[in-house]
Amino acid sequence: MFGKKSKVIEWDRDNLIPVIHKSICTGEAVVGFKNKNTREFVEIMLINSHEDLEKFVKLYGIDTEIKTEY
Repeated sequence: MFGKKSKVIEWDRDNLIPVIHKSICTGEAVVGFKNKNTREFVEIMLINSHEDLEKFVKLYGIDTEIKTEY
C-alpha cells in the first residue's frame, strides 16, 4: 500500500548513451553507459531478466531505445 518512491538518478545525457553489452559465448548481459567521445563503457548492473532491464530504465529515467553491442 505504501511503496517506496523510486528516485531517478541523473546522468549526463549529452555525453553518455545507455548500452547493453552481451557476450556472444555465454549470453551474459550487462547494462551501463558508453561515453560518446572516448567510447569507454561503464558497467552499471547485470541483466538476468526483463525485470532487471525495466528496473534500470526506471532508475535512470531512460526514454530512448537501448542499443545492444556484442
